[in-house]
Amino acid sequence: MPILAAAEPAVGAATEAAAGGIDASLTLAIAGAGAAIGVGMIGAKAVEAVGRNPGAFGNILTLGIIGMALAEAVAIYALVITFLAM
Repeated sequence: MPILAAAEPAVGAATEAAAGGIDASLTLAIAGAGAAIGVGMIGAKAVEAVGRNPGAFGNILTLGIIGMALAEAVAIYALVITFLAM
């Protein structure tokens, strides 16, 4: 009987670990989708702004790169949370 009793918590722990992995993966997926949408919107608006005022290309490029880096930071934070959760 002790063999079966010892095996039961291992199955429960495996199920709990799998559920934690799914939660972490879902967090990463949502954050990645949000970052992708944000980067796409920043890129689209930057191209639109350059089309309206080509002389401001340098300033728009700088602001666009900073904005994209901030949007990608959200996905990087989610990746770190995912690794910590697993």
